[in-house]
Parts: sequence; structure tokens; C-alpha cells
Amino acid sequence: MLFLYGYDYTVEDLKSFRQLHSKTPGHPESTDCPGVEVTTGPLGQGICNAVGLALAQKQFAATYNKPNYTLSDNFTYCFLGDGCLMEGVSSEASSLAGHLQLGNLIAFWDDNQISIDGSTEVAFTEDVIARYKAYAWHILEVEDGNSDLAGIAKAIEEAKKVTDKPTLIRIKTTIGYGSLAQGTHGVHGAPLKPDDVKQLKSKFGFDPEEFFAVPKEVTESYQKHVESNLKVQKEWEATFAAYKKEYPELGAEVQRRLDGKLPEGWEKALPSFTPADKSVATRKLSEGVINALSDILPEFIGGSADLTPSNLTKATGSVDFQPPSTGLGDYSGKYIRYGVREHGMGAIMNGIAAFGANYKNYGGTFLNFVSYAAGAVRLSALSGHPITWVATHDSIGLGEDGPTHQPIETLAHFRALPNCSVWRPADGNEVSAAYKSAVSSTSTPHILALSRQNLPQLEGSSIEKASKGGYVLKEASKPDVILVASGSEVEIAVNAAKLLEAEGKKVSVVSIPDFLTFDKQSDEYRLSVLPDGAPVVSIEVMSPFGWSKYSHEQFGLSRFGASGKAEDVYKYLEFTPEGVAERASKTITFYKGKEVLSPLTRAF
Repeated sequence: MLFLYGYDYTVEDLKSFRQLHSKTPGHPESTDCPGVEVTTGPLGQGICNAVGLALAQKQFAATYNKPNYTLSDNFTYCFLGDGCLMEGVSSEASSLAGHLQLGNLIAFWDDNQISIDGSTEVAFTEDVIARYKAYAWHILEVEDGNSDLAGIAKAIEEAKKVTDKPTLIRIKTTIGYGSLAQGTHGVHGAPLKPDDVKQLKSKFGFDPEEFFAVPKEVTESYQKHVESNLKVQKEWEATFAAYKKEYPELGAEVQRRLDGKLPEGWEKALPSFTPADKSVATRKLSEGVINALSDILPEFIGGSADLTPSNLTKATGSVDFQPPSTGLGDYSGKYIRYGVREHGMGAIMNGIAAFGANYKNYGGTFLNFVSYAAGAVRLSALSGHPITWVATHDSIGLGEDGPTHQPIETLAHFRALPNCSVWRPADGNEVSAAYKSAVSSTSTPHILALSRQNLPQLEGSSIEKASKGGYVLKEASKPDVILVASGSEVEIAVNAAKLLEAEGKKVSVVSIPDFLTFDKQSDEYRLSVLPDGAPVVSIEVMSPFGWSKYSHEQFGLSRFGASGKAEDVYKYLEFTPEGVAERASKTITFYKGKEVLSPLTRAF
């Protein structure tokens, strides 16, 4: 279809389906395939992305549409199958879409009763229609999805009339319709046999000996649609030109957003700190940044998975994104109540980012529960969606909630994900640097791991330094050891350095809040931070996996945490200045008299 609509595909591209470096991979990717709006792949993600697209459209329209000037009124259409409906994440997003009364969302359920294991009778026999009615969706059905085109078109028109509910159109179809293997799971992922292709072409009036040919009638039909759409585009451009004259400030704002730009000097709103400022939890510092940015960035919207009082993600005075009829907010609202739906939230955020208009959207939960959304986070990175996770309660420092809530492997997991920026700031300047990176990004998702406990404003930190992902916080000439840490452990490293210095040892302290950003710096800069000549010890109260590229010795957790007061848990697990100093002393002794190259020095 994209080929027929004139997107940048050739017949050779179609012939290269599923081949290396082709524009037609096995699962379409938005970054490589012209005309593809979202990368889905794993089942269930598409309907969630569609909810995000519809949500963004509602918010954009409510913010900018004016009488006689409609800048946005589109519907979002989504195709989903039985497998999509089995995935739990589709339930999360569909439930929220019904609550939000997203009447601009129309989903087509390809009800062919086949999955890869065979008939859906083996595992999927629930009443889907009853479930979606309970979600407050409008339901329509087409009995013959194989040939009743008029019935499908009628259903679409009926769906458009219902403005206060999303619509699910159940279309009963036969998988592989017309082939000899129709109605079987074998036709799902395997090419048809040559004889079957020939009989199928004959059955539908095509020349069985002609390949990769498009009938003239089909080409002409698509061309008419292209011409019609170009006319609509020109009409919109004329409306927008008049809008900019009538509403010059709003018009300029919309144009800026469509151009993918941020307001000039927006970074000046980011707060900076000195050691004289009081100790504050980085989640609380994050709240301050959210307040500052919400005031100046209309595209900065977000919410929380039912943890607003803990994540501190709601800007002061912000209005909830809610159906106006509920009295809970309106569609111009910038705060989204996702409910306890972490995975759905992540996938919906991808859809909001895909809408365009330069949305900078974020979602809050505990760091440990970002793992619930791993599938959506992976697609954020693969698709280049610049969404932000405000991931609070980032370590054993959350205390009494214990091992079920204390992340251990989480940062290692997401740091290992290509194109995923994982920030764990140690103080207010690093929090601002993290948001500067996240909001500036056009193609990289960010996870901000934030503390529950108070942390001091550190001597030697700055937004400028932290923006490089890693920097020397405390420098010693020809150090005996370098302590490198992130987040709350940077303070511990600084205090451990003081203990070691009292023993006559020379110690440098390095903060690396974000691996990805640090790795993008020049070799010269990175070697100035972690130079030859001194052993490096990393400190982080999580899995040490991944820290070996920055350190010779790693002090981390290879066990689950413990329930108790945060300070008691830290002490029990020896994450104290004394515990770090002891390990640093052993490291100095071990490497004494040996040539020590920077851990950054590698063969390749």
C-alpha cells in the first residue's frame, strides 16, 4: 500500500522483503521504512501506541483549535489481531482509552480465530466483546470481513459518529483467504507454494504468470486518493496560514513545535545549586524541574502510574487530562493519570511521541517497576522515541519496602539497551543536567533514576560538567586510587575519600551519572576523567554488571536488598564511607608497584 501511495519504495524494494539492508524488513520499523508511523513488532504494542496517538491528538486539538480554525481533528486507526488482544498490555491501554473517552480512536479486530499454535480454541475463548464493553468502548461487528467492503466502510462511518467512546470493530475474517491453506496457522508466517499462488491469482482475476505487477485500475484508484489527500493538505496549510495571522503567538508556537524546536533559552529555567543549598531527595529536585519546565514548554506533558505523591511528577497547578464530562479536568490538561499500568504507560508514551508536534512526554513509577514495561522501553530505543521515565525510589535507599521494590539488576539491564540513556544523578545540578539531556533529545529515550532519600549538593558539581555524562568531582594530583560512583553513592565516595586522605592517601572522585552520554565524549576527555596510573573502584548499590568498562574493581550488590530503615540497610550491606574506604585500601595494596592502565584502554 505504501508503494502504491507513492512513498519511497521501488519494485526492487518489494522483491527484497526480509533481506539485509532492505526497506522492507520482516517487521516494519518507523526509522527505516517510509510511511510507517510506529514500530510495533511485539504483539499488543500497536493498540497502545494508537491510544497514545489519539491522546496526543485530543490534547493538541484542545490546546490549539479555535472557532473556524481546526488544526487537528484526525482519527487514529489501529489494526489488531487475536494475539494482540491476548497480551496484557493491550488490556491496560484499552481500559485507559475507555476511561478517557477517546472517541477519535477506531480499532479493527481481525477476528480470524487463528494463532501460531493453531486455533484460538486452545487458549483464547473469552468474550472479547463483553470485555471491551466493560472498558466503555463502542462495539461494531462485520460478519464477512473477506468480501463485504461496503459493510466495513459503513462500520467506519458509524464509528466516527460516536465521539465519546473509542470504537472496536470486530471483523470476522479467514486467514489466508483464497489460498489452499486458508483458515490454518500454517499460512501465518510461511510463503505460499507456487501452485497455490497461481490458483489464488486466477481466483481473483490476476494473470497467474505475471509477478510484481499492479493492474492499471488499482494504480489509478490509489492516485485519486493521493490527489485528494494533497488537496486536503493544501487546505490545511491555508487554514494554518490564516490561523497564524489571527493568533500570531499561538501560531508561532505551533510552528515551532512542528519544526521540532524548543523555545530559545529554555535551559535557563533549569535550577542550579551550590554546596550551601540544603540536602534534598533527587525525586524532589526532579519535581522542581518539572514545575520549571511545565511553565515554559506546552509540549512537556506527563503523568504517573498511580504514584504521583511518591514520584512527585505533577506540576503545581497543572490540570489533569480527563474527559470534560467527568469534572476531573479537560482535554487540554497536561497531567495524565495512567493508573497502575506501567507497561501500558510506556507504550502509550511511545504513541504520544510518534504523534509529532515535538511532544516531550514523561511517565513516573518506581525504578524497579520500569522493568514491567521493558518491552515498551525497548521499542522506545529502537524507534528513537525521546520519552522520559521519572523512575524514583532508585535503590536500597527506599528502605522499608524491601527487596520486592529495591532495584538490583534494573540499571544494568537498561544500560545494556542500545540508544537508552540511563541517568542516576547525585545532586540537583545532575538532575538538571539529566532533564537537559532528556528534553533536548530528539531520538533517545531517557530513564532518570531518582532517590527517595535526601542527598547533599556536592562541591565540584555543575550542570555543565554533568552534561558530559561523567566528570571529575574531586581531583587529586597523581591519585593512589580513583573512586567512581553514581547517584547516592557519590556522597559515600566523597566521604570515603576523606577517610583515606586522613591516612595519607591521595584520592580522586568521579561521578558518572549516565554511561551513554559519557561514552559519546572524546577519548581525550574520557581519559582525562579516568586516566592511566591509578586503579579505579566503582561503587553502586546495585548489580556491578557493566561497571568493568570504567573500573578495575567493582563494589556492588549481587544479592537482593533488605527491608529496614535505609541507613540500617546501607550499613548492613557495608555501603558506608568505611566500607568503601576498606575496599579502596585493599585495591591500592593489590595494585601497588604494578603498571595501571585506564580501564578505558582497550584493544578495540
